[in-house]
Amino acid sequence: MSTSALQDRHAAFRRLHESGCFVLPNPWDIGSARALEKLGFKALATTSSGHAWSCGQPDGAMSREQVLAHIRMLVQATQLPVNADFESGFGRDPEGVHESVLMAVDTGASGISIEDSTSDAEQPLRSIEESVARLKAARRAIESTGSGVLLIGRAENFFVGRPDLDDTVARIRAYADAGADCLYAPGIKTPAQIEAIVAAAGGKPVNLLIGSPTDMTLQDAEALGVRRISVGGGLARSAWSGFLDTSRALVERGDFSALAGSPSGAQMNGMFGD
Repeated sequence: MSTSALQDRHAAFRRLHESGCFVLPNPWDIGSARALEKLGFKALATTSSGHAWSCGQPDGAMSREQVLAHIRMLVQATQLPVNADFESGFGRDPEGVHESVLMAVDTGASGISIEDSTSDAEQPLRSIEESVARLKAARRAIESTGSGVLLIGRAENFFVGRPDLDDTVARIRAYADAGADCLYAPGIKTPAQIEAIVAAAGGKPVNLLIGSPTDMTLQDAEALGVRRISVGGGLARSAWSGFLDTSRALVERGDFSALAGSPSGAQMNGMFGD
C-alpha cells in the first residue's frame, strides 16, 4: 500500500470522529473484515478476544508479534481504516510501549488503543501516573512518525471488576490531558455513566462498547455525546454461538436442522467474489 493511500485512510478515520456517531465493528479474520466492508461500514476495529479465540487461545494470550501480524493482515484485507486493539501496549515500561507503538503504526493501523489493565487479578489496574506515562510514550511514538494515527486511551475499571465511576472519570481526564485523541471506558452502560465519561473527555471523542443486548440505539448513544460505538468480541461470540449450537445438536442428538438457517455456499461465494 502506498504512503499516500495510507494517509488517506488515516485522514478518513479522523473525519469520522469529528461529528455524529458511527459503529466501528470488530472483525476477527480476513473473511469477517471483508464481509463488514461489503455491508457498508466505514471503518473497522480489531478485537483481541476474537483474534485469540480464532487461534484457540483465551483473550490476552497472544504475543506482540502475533498481534502485530494480525493487525497488518486486517489492514491489508480491506480498503477501510482499522483501529488496533493493542491491549496494554506490549511493554514493561513506557520505553517498551514506545517501541511497540512504533511497530503498530508500521502495520498501517489508523488508530491504536492502549488500556490501563495489568492482567493481574490481584492488581488489575495500573496507577493513573503509570498509565499516563505509558500513554505519553505512545503519543511520542505516533508523533515521531508524522502519521496522524489516532491514539485511544482506555480506562478499564468497569471491565476488570472495579466499577468506580469517580476513578474512571479521573483516568479519562488524565488520559485526555496525556494526549489521547479518543477516550474509552469499556463496561459503562447507564446514561449517567456515559454522560460522565463524555464530560470527562473534555470535548474529545468517546468510544462506547456495546457488546451485549441492550435497548440503547445508535441514536440514543449519539444524543449522550458518544462519537463511536464498538462491539468488542460481540460479533465473534455471535459467530461462535451459531457454530457451537449447531455442533452440539450434531454430536448430542444427530440433529442437522440448525444448518437450515445458514447462508448457502453460493451466497458465501457471491459475497467474496469480485
